[in-house]
Amino acid sequence: MTTSRTDSTPSPTDAEDSTPPAPEPTPLTEPREGVPPVVNTDAGLLRAARTLAAGSGPVAVDAERASGFRYGQRAFLVQLRRRGAGTWLIDPVPFNDLLPINEALHGVEWILHAATQDLPCLGELGMHPDALFDTELAGRIAGLPRVGLGPVVESLLGLRLAKEHSAADWSTRPLPEPWLRYAALDVEVLDELRIALAELLQESGKLGFAAEEFEAIRTAPTPAPRVDPWRRTSGLHQLRDRRQLAAVQALWYERESLAENRDVAPGRLIPDAALIAAAKAMPTTVPQMLKTPGFHGRAASKEAPRWLRCLQSARQAEELPPMHIPTSAPPPARTWPEKDEAAARRLNTAKPRVARRAEQLQMPTENLLTPDTLRRVAWRPPEEVTPETVATALADLGARPWQIRETAPIITVAFLDPEPLPEKRTSKPA
Repeated sequence: MTTSRTDSTPSPTDAEDSTPPAPEPTPLTEPREGVPPVVNTDAGLLRAARTLAAGSGPVAVDAERASGFRYGQRAFLVQLRRRGAGTWLIDPVPFNDLLPINEALHGVEWILHAATQDLPCLGELGMHPDALFDTELAGRIAGLPRVGLGPVVESLLGLRLAKEHSAADWSTRPLPEPWLRYAALDVEVLDELRIALAELLQESGKLGFAAEEFEAIRTAPTPAPRVDPWRRTSGLHQLRDRRQLAAVQALWYERESLAENRDVAPGRLIPDAALIAAAKAMPTTVPQMLKTPGFHGRAASKEAPRWLRCLQSARQAEELPPMHIPTSAPPPARTWPEKDEAAARRLNTAKPRVARRAEQLQMPTENLLTPDTLRRVAWRPPEEVTPETVATALADLGARPWQIRETAPIITVAFLDPEPLPEKRTSKPA
């Protein structure tokens, strides 16, 4: 039976339907002062440095690379904006470094979005911040559901940024004006975004957490060169033979050398999948090589003898690379019940409790404590488990003081009284 409403009180559904929709974000299409000219002369660089030094407040910084096009991850455009100084677009290619800019910004906080992506290439130019605010990381700690620059700007400032040129070849010269407009807009509102995010963090009591994270990023040492970088070749797990590994190793280093010499991304010469296919097939002639999946284009045909020499050296090699290199990392967690049941119980007890604390703090679990850190301390805990020894173990693994304060008590209790593992499900005989 259907009954009709005769009173004037709106239903919950009616109330929801009457809620006005959120206003459409305003497209941000033009920089406030227009698209600035690109700085590419010594005089222009010094003028930019003087103007930025005379500005006030933090400086918004961004960099554009040519990932996937050029060799390495160097910057091909650096964007800066500061109150009272406007926006500056600097072409770093003509300069050995950007030390005048770095000196002009001494003591100034830098605002970057996803700072770990840009700090390495800025460091290559002699640019190092004295203080840092990372708007992407701030968004994560604040608990925002989406932390890309566009979504964060849209949700907090009501503005819409276009991202159509983010994957462009920024080594192109001259840079097209639409690209320069996009680049200038990337730093246009970072200052306002920093203010909004700092307010969010302050209100939730997490501004101190964020400050520790920013400082950890800023002061992080340059990573040591990776051991056997060729082992990152996509698809390497498909190989089950050490001689095949030797083939990939030889091909990878040869491709790397050629890519560096030509200043082109290695994958644009020969893709990883082709290296794996060649290691499996081990062709001995040019026609065979060119029939190998992925070996097409100029770098394949013109340099075919080069690739064949790599395979020949792998065939003749007496010392072959091991299938796996030693690691200090714990084994995969799925194997722990068989390898070390006590460690499995510790991890299975602590992991959901840390996740619950992250949920209470309204942040991703990996920002409260990285999964690798938790696995390592669960696999090899202190001999005597106390809040102090767990805190020391976490600090030794790189956890920040705020992370230790939030998680060490949880982990200590979990380790001292771990829950039993779930019973294994056994299939019933037919």
